[in-house]
Amino acid sequence: MFIRKISLPRRALLRGLGAGVALPLLDAMTPALARAAEIPAPVRRFGVVYVPNGMSMDYWTPKTTGALELTPILQPLAPFRERLLVISGLNSVSVNASSPHSRASTVFLTGALPGKSSRGAGQAATSLDQLVAREFGRQTQLPSLELGLDNLDAAGLCDANPCIMGNTISWRNSTLPLPPENNPRLVFERMFGDVGSTEPAARLAHMRQDRSILDSVMARAAKLQQGLGPGDRSRLSEYLDAVRDIETRIQKAEAQSGKEMPLVTQPSGIPDTFEDHIKLMYDLQVLAFQSDLTRVATFMYGREFSGRTYAEIGVPEGHHPLSHHQDDPEKLAMLAKVNTYHTKMFAYYLDKLKNTPDGDGSLLDHTLLIYGAGMSNSNLHDPRNIPVMLVGGPNQRIKGGRHLKYEGDSSANLLVTVTDKLGIPVDQIGVSTGKLDIDRV
Repeated sequence: MFIRKISLPRRALLRGLGAGVALPLLDAMTPALARAAEIPAPVRRFGVVYVPNGMSMDYWTPKTTGALELTPILQPLAPFRERLLVISGLNSVSVNASSPHSRASTVFLTGALPGKSSRGAGQAATSLDQLVAREFGRQTQLPSLELGLDNLDAAGLCDANPCIMGNTISWRNSTLPLPPENNPRLVFERMFGDVGSTEPAARLAHMRQDRSILDSVMARAAKLQQGLGPGDRSRLSEYLDAVRDIETRIQKAEAQSGKEMPLVTQPSGIPDTFEDHIKLMYDLQVLAFQSDLTRVATFMYGREFSGRTYAEIGVPEGHHPLSHHQDDPEKLAMLAKVNTYHTKMFAYYLDKLKNTPDGDGSLLDHTLLIYGAGMSNSNLHDPRNIPVMLVGGPNQRIKGGRHLKYEGDSSANLLVTVTDKLGIPVDQIGVSTGKLDIDRV
């Protein structure tokens, strides 16, 4: 072991290079002995990637249980085989066949039947990601990020009223859905504000401006409150609670303002190609985890009923029409091609996480992910045997490199199992009846 008595200031190196690029943390930037002592304890992170319109199941499901066989759709994930736990035989919650797509997306993380409130609005239950965010979000600026790739403003492209039931997988509570954001520019603004980059000085100045505005709002509200009746006071109190939450987030942002992160400029908007779009959205998720802005993220490849075409891989037919394949071998193969392209993009994400240092390992070492769809055979809108897998490893107490098969257990039981693996066990989620024994040989 060589101990070097040098400490090279990172920003001095950047100035010397005359480049507006952030470098990785180099050994020469901190003394060797101090470096070992300063490595922070790793934190846990949780992510979900959702695939709409079911799956080409014969191309997804391994033929045997035990040691994981990489099927055609799983093949792009070969470098991460030992981190994959593919789970078969879990059934989603059954629902009226008139809204199978809405059921698929709503149930995926809530484990509960979708319905309508007394006011006719969509109603479900608190989703898994938001249960985790309540705990993990106490230490971060943003409790969670909800991302997607489709525009959600296309009226009528759904099988339920309201359409939000098929457009999101995240629910803060039973009546508050969290629609995903698909514009990378707006995602960046949510993460860093409208400062244009991750440059620390600009971010800190923006935070101080926001704090000044909040101080002014609080002072005026205090004066206003004195002359209000009980009902208005209650409403104003709820508003001020929201303002205080923003203030808390700003305080956390200020405390983290000195944290090293890549120097990234704000995206201009949605890229022209699907592949550039999805990679940029994955890059933003990695950046959010790397900078500890949030520890929870959900990502929808598309809303249910998505008719996206994939001409870039030779699939010109829309995703949803193609998913109604009527057991046509040619259409099933084309659907599998789309599904495989999705896992190829997921592999890009896993590779970015693997190659981003975090504590004593990488972001991938400290992140638990769910990947899957809310229905299996899309031609039948089948809620049985949904395609799902966990991606983790020893740090998440996940034994990878395996395929487990259950006999009709509720998919809600997997949600309870995941909270246990994340260190925040709950008794029940949706219609769950207990945990799955995913540690069995």
